[in-house]
Amino acid sequence: MINLVIMAKCLNSICAVSHVERRDFLQGIIAMPARRALEKEKINSLEKLSDYSEEEILKLHGFGKNAMLKLKNHMKENHVSFKNN
Repeated sequence: MINLVIMAKCLNSICAVSHVERRDFLQGIIAMPARRALEKEKINSLEKLSDYSEEEILKLHGFGKNAMLKLKNHMKENHVSFKNN
């Protein structure tokens, strides 16, 4: 029983850290409205972002040409690209 309590405390710490990391996704790269749009779609990594086309992301409320340009540059630097239609 004590082991379960200790394990539960450890898992809570891991979950808290994971949650913080997701909120920092693309911080300093694109503006908050665009980041919130991605968060709403549960896009919290470049790998998940690569499952979408550029057109799909541009349709999200909060995304514009400026955010897309910055995002594409960041993705290119990290060798990730949008899916093709």
